[in-house]
Amino acid sequence: MTSSHCHHNIILIQLDKALVVQYEVEASILGEGGDPMLGERKEGQKIIRVKSLSPSTDVGALARKVVEECRLIPLSRLPQVEHLLHYLQSRRPAEGKVDQSSQLLRPRELTPFEGLEVGEEASISQVERYVELLYEGLPEKIRGSALLLQLARNPDNLEELLHNETALGALARVLREDWKQSVELSTIIIYIFFCFSSFSQFQAVVSHYKVGALCMAVVEHELRRHDLWKEELSKKNKAVPEQGSLRRDQEKAVRKYRSLLAKQEQLLRVSLYLLLNLAEDTRTELKMRNKNMVGLLVRVLDREDPELLVLVLSFLKKLSIFLENKNDMAEVDTVQRLARFVPCDHKDLLNLTLRLLLNLSFDSGLRTKMVEAGLLPKLTALLGDATHRQVAMWILYHISVDDRSRSLFAYTDCIPQLLQMLYDHGEEKMDIELISFCINLAASKKNAQIMCEGNGLKMVMKRALKMKDCLLMKMIRNISQHDGPTKALFIDYVGDLAAQMAAEEEEEFVVECVGTLGNLTVPELDWELVLREYNLVPYLKDHLKPGSAEDDLILEVVILVGTVSMDDACAAMLAKSGIIPALIELLNAQQEDDEFVCQIIYVFYQMVFHQATRDVIIKDTQAPAYLIDLMHDKNTEIRKVCDNTLDIIAEYDEEWGRKIQSEKFRFHNNQWLDMVESRQAEEGEAYLYDNDNDRTDLFYSADGITPGDGSISPDFYNDLQSQNGEDPPAG
Repeated sequence: MTSSHCHHNIILIQLDKALVVQYEVEASILGEGGDPMLGERKEGQKIIRVKSLSPSTDVGALARKVVEECRLIPLSRLPQVEHLLHYLQSRRPAEGKVDQSSQLLRPRELTPFEGLEVGEEASISQVERYVELLYEGLPEKIRGSALLLQLARNPDNLEELLHNETALGALARVLREDWKQSVELSTIIIYIFFCFSSFSQFQAVVSHYKVGALCMAVVEHELRRHDLWKEELSKKNKAVPEQGSLRRDQEKAVRKYRSLLAKQEQLLRVSLYLLLNLAEDTRTELKMRNKNMVGLLVRVLDREDPELLVLVLSFLKKLSIFLENKNDMAEVDTVQRLARFVPCDHKDLLNLTLRLLLNLSFDSGLRTKMVEAGLLPKLTALLGDATHRQVAMWILYHISVDDRSRSLFAYTDCIPQLLQMLYDHGEEKMDIELISFCINLAASKKNAQIMCEGNGLKMVMKRALKMKDCLLMKMIRNISQHDGPTKALFIDYVGDLAAQMAAEEEEEFVVECVGTLGNLTVPELDWELVLREYNLVPYLKDHLKPGSAEDDLILEVVILVGTVSMDDACAAMLAKSGIIPALIELLNAQQEDDEFVCQIIYVFYQMVFHQATRDVIIKDTQAPAYLIDLMHDKNTEIRKVCDNTLDIIAEYDEEWGRKIQSEKFRFHNNQWLDMVESRQAEEGEAYLYDNDNDRTDLFYSADGITPGDGSISPDFYNDLQSQNGEDPPAG
């Protein structure tokens, strides 16, 4: 006797309008006394979809219908079913935007193309009959595989089909043998395996039957066929007149081409989607890369079908995160093919294109190709689109990193848009991407001039000083570094910037303010008045002491001292304050830092131009001696500034002039001696190790008779002695 019991639980799926019945079946074999002797338990679940559920649906009637049709749910659970259906009915869809590209690419939305309906509803109990059709002719194979596809599209059937090795083996065999014979058959069978690939736990069976490799072969073959179709169609277009029967034949050929193209694109779509699913495993993805997966995908970008393009772009975006794949994309002109999708009306297509371009924009060579492909003005136009603004700005930021591309932004409307975004933030904290982008652009002279047009500089400066924004002040500092009319605009803000130095603001902010002042080499600026009014000399002197502040601030102070020293009165004021010994002390402390050394020497260079400070440097300090020591530094810029400064000192002081000339002579003399010794050493080695055996004219003969060139052997000499009655020498 056999007894079975069913225990079940009903749960709600939050993502779809569906109920899931989880059940457990227990089968027992009872003995003669009614006691269980052998038992087995099996867990399962059934999904009940209620797509017809709407706000006007009679939930009570629907609940009764569900209980009647599903034997797993007892009548006693009717109130619970009704409660869950009420919840589903009243639940609102999640607010906010949904990623439309993910909606497009949901596996269940892939459908076989028109004309494949078989007019019969498949049943899981008839699988064996469907498999038998796979051993018949092509029409029967298409019918059998289409019925199996009906079953595979229902996730509830996949596990049972998975254990039917006969069915899967037959499908794989038919695909392997007949995929070139019928596009319809190939599409249906690949679709069946695609259904398995949509779930990670079933992907192993797809790999087991090597369906992925077959899909690669199918895609490559179909792309070649498409090239042939286009070539033939192009030839017919050139040969056909505007009217007549040939024209009608041509139109018929075009219709046929479009029909074939639609079927082929469906096959490509399901094949590539299956490969995309399998690429979740990085080892499988590597195998695809070795078979030129990137090249195949990029060729598909020439198609027009939006859904196919969305799939291909999703695949390329996934692959692009690996360096090897990115390099492959660079070799096959991917950027040039992507340029035509920016902009486009299809939002998902545009979004995926931008995100793929973003991944590729980390490569400097590909950034250059983006500019060459004309993407700069196109991306700039997208800054006005709230949906795509963020990604477009990230790509443009990467492009702005390159010096050659940065200046090209001046020929677009990018900068006015960015400044408007800055103003729109008000007193809110700005996006780091926005201000970083502006900082990069401000490093170009043309861009800086555009930023300063109208009240641009005034608005930016006002916000930076009010908010104490370090990044915004860094942008202003970049603007201030360019020679020309923009520097003169900063005269109105020198007082505001100088006040920040004495106000004990955050050091990072002060660094940018001091750096901006250090850039203002403007003849019209009265630096003496600025130093006195804001009492900056003590501040400068105090911040030249090693360790008094961070090195960044100390370096900017040195640069500011160099700028201020261009003014005669300021240079004298600084020299009297004892700032030169402070610079020498700092030079000793930072002698390993070339930037510090170069800037300190530049201060000396500025000071020796003025009579008052020149005398202080030459007579009261050891600055010339330090300059002589640095005359032959490895750094080219340091040597250049050093030589110019020493030339001025030598011109005005004879004693130092003789020392400088003597040091230059000693250095050049040592260089000449080193060169001579090196050449002699090379010649000596050549003399020691060269083989001069070919110079036979230098050899002496033994007795003056035997030639030294070796043309007569010693045996000849021995024979000659024997003929004369002489004994040859003992050997």
